[in-house]
Amino acid sequence: MGTEIFYYLKIKIILIKNIPMYRSHYCGSLNAEHVDHEVLVAGWVNKYRKMGSLVFIDLRDYTGLIQLNIADENLLSLANELRNEFVVNVRGTVRRRPAEMINPNMSTGEIEIDVKELTILSKAQTPPFEIFEVDKGEANEDLRLKYRYLDLRRDKMQKNLRFRAKMTSYIRQYMESRNYLSVETPLLTASSPEGARDFLVPSRLYPGKFYALPQAPQQFKQLLMVAGCDKYYQIAPCFRDEDPRADRSPGEFYQLDVESSFKTKEEFFQEMEPMFIELTEKVAGKKVWKKPFPRITFEEAMNRWGSDKPDLRFDMEIKDITDLAKATTFSVFQNAETVRALVIDGADQFSRSDIEGELTSLAKKHHAHGLAWLKYQAGAWSGSITKFFTEEQLNQLLDLTGASKNSLILMVADNFLPAVKALGAIRFLMGKRLNLVDPDVLAWAWIVDFPMYEYDEDKGTWDFGHNPFSMPRGGLDALTKENIGNVIGEQYDLISNGYELASGALRNYDPEILYKAFELVGYDRSVVDRKFGHMIDAFKFGAPPHCGFAPGIERLTMVLMNEDNIREVVAFPKNSKAIEMLTGAPSEVDQNQLDDLHISINK
Repeated sequence: MGTEIFYYLKIKIILIKNIPMYRSHYCGSLNAEHVDHEVLVAGWVNKYRKMGSLVFIDLRDYTGLIQLNIADENLLSLANELRNEFVVNVRGTVRRRPAEMINPNMSTGEIEIDVKELTILSKAQTPPFEIFEVDKGEANEDLRLKYRYLDLRRDKMQKNLRFRAKMTSYIRQYMESRNYLSVETPLLTASSPEGARDFLVPSRLYPGKFYALPQAPQQFKQLLMVAGCDKYYQIAPCFRDEDPRADRSPGEFYQLDVESSFKTKEEFFQEMEPMFIELTEKVAGKKVWKKPFPRITFEEAMNRWGSDKPDLRFDMEIKDITDLAKATTFSVFQNAETVRALVIDGADQFSRSDIEGELTSLAKKHHAHGLAWLKYQAGAWSGSITKFFTEEQLNQLLDLTGASKNSLILMVADNFLPAVKALGAIRFLMGKRLNLVDPDVLAWAWIVDFPMYEYDEDKGTWDFGHNPFSMPRGGLDALTKENIGNVIGEQYDLISNGYELASGALRNYDPEILYKAFELVGYDRSVVDRKFGHMIDAFKFGAPPHCGFAPGIERLTMVLMNEDNIREVVAFPKNSKAIEMLTGAPSEVDQNQLDDLHISINK
């Protein structure tokens, strides 16, 4: 028996040794220590060069490039067939390059492979755009998305995908090391008012009824707290029928969904902060601006920076000049609720057309009626509204704003929110335009004390300003005794570098408070029971205090990787018009599929 096992194992070992291999090393892993070693590598032809009787190939895989030197006469005919993006397999010996041929711009620039065997594994047509010729600029985005599998071969895209995978792996380890339970929640659920349009899925078995894809697992994670799970997390897919923008994935995205029982807001902050510090420092290799993260109220953020997600890496704060402005003879200032100012150093960088064109358009995009301006350069004032100020008032303006000898002062006279939001948008633009931000720093902060409700000027109604399941500060008393506009929600955002990275709250787990919170925006008990009856019923059986948040995975990756467009960190994204260029989604379906679902289309 023992002899039979020996011979069996011996045969197995021989068979394993004889299995053909495509590679012994990755291209970018080779270095001077491998000189005189025989290696097998495989990958894509990145560049083909013929020099006399020699052929040089830069071979690429996701780890980098290695130069191939093909001098063997028996291989030259085959080598001459090669073109960019052919897939090849090579056996050869690692050699040092001559000193004059060392390439300091390549990690493998000291070595090359003297090729002994060459196999073409796959031929390639000419790509529709240059994949690695970065000096030729980016291809049209729709073209890149149509051929996304080619676009993803690029070094930047490979790094983004691998960073995202590394980041989510770290997140899972972090959450589980703190006893958070991973639970998957349903993807087919009931429609509910959560701030965006639902994606609806018709039911074949129940004609006329629809499932909804979840905008977030909000209700389910709260039910898990009622169920006694104590701590929950999930990297969850979410679906919202929203208009696309640069920092939002149209239609679908992923978030780290987190909920925890029996925690105060501050306890939750302290448990989560180390994860973002380590993601910044250990995973992304960047610096954290301040530790612990600052806690900034919504009101303070809007007053100082004109945004509830300000980029804190640079100064440039908004100043309140209302009293001074109303004392001038400028009627626009006199009739406004408030006048706010933003000082930009370097007035000589902005022409009148810049200010009255791009900057004014940006202010109006954020609902300001207009943008007034003055320049103070070398002790002299310029600008069309200078005549409305006395000399004393201009000196006071310098004191109030802190303007220097070469400053542009932008002013908005309007109601509070449009005034500060307009200047906040300009401030964010200037941070990048004037290189005021350090790309290697992340300025994390918690924004707290949000208004529970916000007024919709267009509709003339109040609505939830944040998550409708948030606890109002002061509970039922706040909802019954306070003016609706003064109610503060126990809500918070985690922000960094001008982006909201996570949104969360202490949850409303009291049925009476929940009924009242919805009543104030027009939902009576019957509507709440119809939409959230399962939540109300669950809370009646003993619900623990609980809180949580949900950082967006794509947006977090985007910020950590210094990308401006969220599509750069998604493998197969939809374009700016919510079209998936690779497969053509959304697409028409066969009539028999519509008939099965009892659906007719009116065009």
